[in-house]
Amino acid sequence: MFIVLLKFSENKAQAGELMDAHNEWIKNGFDEGVFLLVGGLQPSLGGGIVTHNTSKEELESRVNDDPFVKNNVVTAEILEISPAKADERLQFLVN
Repeated sequence: MFIVLLKFSENKAQAGELMDAHNEWIKNGFDEGVFLLVGGLQPSLGGGIVTHNTSKEELESRVNDDPFVKNNVVTAEILEISPAKADERLQFLVN
């Protein structure tokens, strides 16, 4: 599984005009079963995404398709986690 950190960058001011396209990109991630959770990094630092059912290469490609990333509204960092133990509600994440 992966955590994607989307931290605001130089073109943060463009976020408003790209928000609809960014939200469509998020919707696609959920529709395709890759995104588990999306939320804001506080205080107003950007966003974070918890993902699964994808490879690092596929996720990198997906992240690079985000209109916020393409237009330098955010910079992306992908962190890989190899789950070893989880609460029973998240057991599906443990391989």
